[in-house]
Amino acid sequence: MNALVALCHFCELHGPRTLFCTEAVHPPSPSPPQPGSAIPGDRDREADREGEGLTMRANSSATQRADMCEGCRSLPASHPGFVSVDSETGIRYLSHQHPRQPQLFSVVRQACVRSLSCEVCPGREGPIFFGDEQHGFVFSHTFFIKDSLARGFQRWYSIVVVAMDRIYLINSWPFLLRHLRQTIQSLQDTALKVFDNEQCVCPQRAVRMNSAFSPAVFPHQRSGNAARSLTSLTQHPNLWASLHSSFSWLLKACGSRLTEKLLEGAPTEDTLVLIERQTEQEEERSGWDGAEGGGSNPQPSQSESVQPKDFQFDDGRQEDLLGPKFKSLRHLRQVLGANDFRQLAWHVLMGNQVIWRGADPGLIQSAFNVLKALLPVGCVRAVLYSPHYEEMNLGLSPDVPIPAHVSSSEFSMLVDVLNVERGCVNPVSDDDILSLYHEFFLNVSFSWFVFLSGPTLLNKIEVALSNENLSVEVVSLCLLCLKEEWMNKVKVLFKFSKVDGRGKEDTQKVLALLGATGPGEEDNVRLLKFWMTGLSKLYKSHLMTAVRGGERTLSQ
Repeated sequence: MNALVALCHFCELHGPRTLFCTEAVHPPSPSPPQPGSAIPGDRDREADREGEGLTMRANSSATQRADMCEGCRSLPASHPGFVSVDSETGIRYLSHQHPRQPQLFSVVRQACVRSLSCEVCPGREGPIFFGDEQHGFVFSHTFFIKDSLARGFQRWYSIVVVAMDRIYLINSWPFLLRHLRQTIQSLQDTALKVFDNEQCVCPQRAVRMNSAFSPAVFPHQRSGNAARSLTSLTQHPNLWASLHSSFSWLLKACGSRLTEKLLEGAPTEDTLVLIERQTEQEEERSGWDGAEGGGSNPQPSQSESVQPKDFQFDDGRQEDLLGPKFKSLRHLRQVLGANDFRQLAWHVLMGNQVIWRGADPGLIQSAFNVLKALLPVGCVRAVLYSPHYEEMNLGLSPDVPIPAHVSSSEFSMLVDVLNVERGCVNPVSDDDILSLYHEFFLNVSFSWFVFLSGPTLLNKIEVALSNENLSVEVVSLCLLCLKEEWMNKVKVLFKFSKVDGRGKEDTQKVLALLGATGPGEEDNVRLLKFWMTGLSKLYKSHLMTAVRGGERTLSQ
């Protein structure tokens, strides 16, 4: 991450000061050797020696050293600083009291002053964002550290993250907030223990109340208490090495969590939904981490121990499942048979509840992992394996009873997986294992109409799956194209019926234009309405904003 992390302190004698700073130094880009230039090995050795003393030069000024008290200084003048090297990328993470470059020193100094003076949250403790194109953008988190000798028994600190990329820094807000709060909480807890011990030995509140106050001697009294370092407040022998490790990891992790990706054309609805869900999860985690009172996170109850999982985050884990498993939709169709697979796919596409019940969690999870390819990401909601019944798509252990109203409903489907060993042939593949040791019984009501016509999308999917000339990869791309085609139809229908509020007759004309009428019209309409729930919030809000803006323009 092209950023810089600094710990700042408000000294009662010298004002805002930078205590500790960690920056990332990227290796120089390779260039053709010039005549008389050093060979690569010598250049690397020189860079190593330079890296060890880079930050030392910024602090070699005698004027700076004379203008510091103990509370303003982190490392002694003779300390070479800390250096960590990322073996994968060659990036060096350097830590000292000030940045190594004069330009960065000015930027960090300004960020330090603003974070501890004018750019603060209500209550003077918490995160805030400020900055501009010239001096960089800053994510700042101010906080207090307990000190029995300080005014008000606490001292004011801040951690600032300075970067020139405003969008990147804003997108990293939940991540930075979560991990900086962990570092701040650790410092506060350690300092609180020292504070309590000092108060037990000599309560300062009583001493101050009983001492005589004189305006003439007050500055001298304050100067004697203003020079306590953070090391003294926390009694942490390796405080700066620990902060170097924490800040270095933060820069590396924050830089690797967001990567640029070339998108050909506009992002799909699945991509938008994925981004929205990831943002919501990060905000939820940061909300728990920043709960009022600083208490620990509540322990999950038994019902929360099995969380609903969004299948888009399980990609790539299919090979980690033990035992027999379904490898693709075609594989699932071969094992179940064409008729049973058609019933199962119909219920999935219509948004009905699908329940798999069996003793093999890995097999059931693999079934859900391949069935997710039939739906948009926003429509996928399920619990992979639950110890009790829930009102959603889920996998169950074989001893869990199904409510009578569910098993008899036409809007649900139950697949019982029985382990029955048949024959003595040694299985050599997953197909053989499934056929030899598993039987699948589909319990479904009112299944006769599935074979009459079915939705147009289901018929096209079955054509692709039954074509043995198409590989599994080609079938996956075919399914992706079919889903995009029908999601575009969903967008048109949503705009026409939900946003514009057109009548039934006009809606019927639109359905005819979309090719959703004729055989299977009822199923097509039902599928389109269910898939509307998979539209991203961004798309819906964009449409509503555009409609309101048009109405205001017409009224004017």
